[in-house]
Amino acid sequence: MSEMKVDFANLQHQYQLYKDDIDARIEAVLNKSNYIMGTEVAELERELEKFTGAKYAITCSNGTDALILALMAMDIQSGDEVITTPFTFISTAESIACLKAKPVFVDIDPKTYNINPALIEAAITEKTKAIMPVSLYGQPADMDEINAIAQKHNLKVIIDGAQSFGATYKGQSEVHHGDFYTTSFFPAKPLGCYGDGGAVFTNNDEYAEKLKMLRVHGQNKRYHHKYIGIGGRLDTIQAAVLLAKLPRYADEVAARQNGAAIYDEQLANSNSASGFVLPYIKEDRTSVYAQYTLRVQGREQLQAQLKEVGVPTAVHYPMPLHLQECFAYLGLREGCFPESEKAAGEVMSLPMNAFLDAEQVNYVASQV
Repeated sequence: MSEMKVDFANLQHQYQLYKDDIDARIEAVLNKSNYIMGTEVAELERELEKFTGAKYAITCSNGTDALILALMAMDIQSGDEVITTPFTFISTAESIACLKAKPVFVDIDPKTYNINPALIEAAITEKTKAIMPVSLYGQPADMDEINAIAQKHNLKVIIDGAQSFGATYKGQSEVHHGDFYTTSFFPAKPLGCYGDGGAVFTNNDEYAEKLKMLRVHGQNKRYHHKYIGIGGRLDTIQAAVLLAKLPRYADEVAARQNGAAIYDEQLANSNSASGFVLPYIKEDRTSVYAQYTLRVQGREQLQAQLKEVGVPTAVHYPMPLHLQECFAYLGLREGCFPESEKAAGEVMSLPMNAFLDAEQVNYVASQV
C-alpha cells in the first residue's frame, strides 16, 4: 500500500462540507452585530436540550468554565474536597483548585481509563462535597456505582463530559446521570466550534437559574449582582457555528463509531495484536470516540515510525495530574496512582474523526 497522508481531526474538510450553512449562520450574526448573548445563543441552548433530553442547557465560554460554573452553582468553598481522577486533562482538577477546594484523586480502571468506583469510598472525608468522574476518550464512567456512593454520602455528581458529548449510558443520554454534566466545544472535540465554547446541562431548576446568573457575573438583572460570578458567556458567532453543525452531529458520531469498529477489526486481526491493547467499551454504554486510544509498548518508537508514513498520533495524557508541578502542594508522588501512571506511559491515540474513510482507517491500521 503506497503512503497516504491522514488528517488527525479533518477540521478543514468538515468546514468545506458544511461551508454554506456555517457561512450563512455567521453572516446572520455579523449582519445583526449582536456578538454577546445574541439570539443564536438561546436557539442553540434549545437545540442542545432537544438533542440530549436535558431540561436545561446553559452554554458558556469553554469546558473549563463549565466545570467552574457547576462547582460554583453547588457553592463549593475553600477547603472543600472534590473526588476525581488524575488521568485526565488539567481542567478537571484545575477547576476545583481555582475555587480553593482540594482535588482528591482516585486511581482509574485500567481497562476503561475512567475513575475506578471501587476506590472512591475510601477517599471520602467529612470535607468531601462532590465526585467528578471524567468520560475519558468519549466513554461514560460507571455512573450507577458512582451515583449510589454519592447518594449514600449525600454528595453531588459533576460529570466532566468534555470528550463525550452525545454518548449514552444504559440507553439514555449521559447528561441525565449526574447533578451536572459539562462539556467542551473546543474545535478538536467531537462537536467543536471555531474558538472556545462549552455548556453545562442540568435537570435542576434552581441550579439552572443560578448558572445563568453566574456566567454573566452573577447578574439577576443588568448591573444588579446576586452572586460573585464570572464572564463566562458563549460568543454568538460560536453559537452560530454549532447551530450549523448540530443537525449533522448524530451522523458524525455514528461515523466515528464505524471508524472505530474498522480499527477494532483490523487491529484485532493483526499478527502483532499482542503488542497493543484496543479500546474497551462496556456493553451498557456507547463512546463517541473523541479519541481512539491504544495501549502500546515502545510508544515513542512507534510514533516516530508512523509519522514517517504519514500517520499522525497523539498522547492523551503523558503525565497524570498528581505528578504535575502545579499540584506539588498536594504532597503526592510517583506510585500513588499506579494504574494512571502506567497508562500515561503507554497510551497512544490514532487519527479519529467523522470523515476518515475505510481506506484511510485500513491504511492506519496496517501501518500500526
